[in-house]
Amino acid sequence: MATSASADPEVDTESLFRVLHSVMDPELGMNIVDLGLVYRIDVADDTVTVDLTMTSPACPMGEMIVEDVYAVLRETLPSSLHAIVNLVWSPPWAPSMMSDAAKRHFHG
Repeated sequence: MATSASADPEVDTESLFRVLHSVMDPELGMNIVDLGLVYRIDVADDTVTVDLTMTSPACPMGEMIVEDVYAVLRETLPSSLHAIVNLVWSPPWAPSMMSDAAKRHFHG
């Protein structure tokens, strides 16, 4: 998970990962960070770039989740920064990418 210098010292990858915990995958009932769907957040100059994936390319909620990420970033970022959200498929998502909390949730 990459990070770069930001023009705004209050915006960093750690704080953005925390903010993205509020974005849920409605089918799985778990946030996209714990599911391991957020691959990268990069803060550089006037842009925040988020690379994320879905549990499968056939995920019917993909577009809605991307829109939710944009909405949360718009609420969070200062007006001097704009967001780019990339839906990526490489590497393919696997259950091993989930946080320990998500693994416990799904596997008891």
